[in-house]
Amino acid sequence: MPETAAPHEFHLHLVSDSTGETVTLLARACLVQYDDIQVHEHLWPMMRSADQVKGVIEKIREHPGFVMCTLVNEEVRYALEDGCRAIQVPCIPVLEPVVAALGAYLNAKSHARPGRQHVMDAEYFNRIEAMQYALSHDDGQLSRDLNEADVILVGVSRTSKTPTCIYMANRGIKAANIPIVPGCSLPEELFAKNGPMVVGLTNDPKRLIEIRRQRLRFLDQDHDTDYVDDEAVRDEVNNARRLYTKFGWPIINVSRRSIEETAATIMQLLARRRGEDTYL
Repeated sequence: MPETAAPHEFHLHLVSDSTGETVTLLARACLVQYDDIQVHEHLWPMMRSADQVKGVIEKIREHPGFVMCTLVNEEVRYALEDGCRAIQVPCIPVLEPVVAALGAYLNAKSHARPGRQHVMDAEYFNRIEAMQYALSHDDGQLSRDLNEADVILVGVSRTSKTPTCIYMANRGIKAANIPIVPGCSLPEELFAKNGPMVVGLTNDPKRLIEIRRQRLRFLDQDHDTDYVDDEAVRDEVNNARRLYTKFGWPIINVSRRSIEETAATIMQLLARRRGEDTYL
């Protein structure tokens, strides 16, 4: 039998002058391109002075590894780069090439203002409002103001309706979700003309049963129920698809999609409905 290669283990230091969200997402987007690696991730957020960076350099010295940073202040960034150079570890300022290229293209000078993407402006408060809307309209809790939604997700149990709505709310999209439960009627607001866009979520019955069984085990509940019965679940899924088709609702199969991919598809549909090229 051939030997299995041992995972490559290393330390990754992520240094940011804000929350660290940008550098973390970028690092993870890069890391998924590699197999057999084991990462020890260290996040150093809110680094806004050269003195703070000195402390980080000492921590990096204890666990040498790859360093990625999003530091817009040149003095702070240079302090980190010089410190990393002294202890001979690579340091990549991931925003610098893009900011420099944009500056050259726009013939404009950038402003070194950390955390500007997190400013509490109108967009920020729109996201808060969208989050509150998603939470109050989760799982069919409210239906009287469904007309205020940007999109309504419908689907049988465990088709990722809630996390998809929460993800979109963080992008400022008001999303409600309605469960399809055998024997229960759906709110009339779903079928209103010129109402919000409705999207039907579905899943492969076998995959759905597996997810539901895990849920029942977690809740320590009886598995002898139609909730995980092969024939009942297959009928449930087929009936839901027939409903979507009857009313012309877009259908998304979430079986092999992440929450982010499902949300991205919905946002594309929403942009198309609004006559936009893209949805930001």
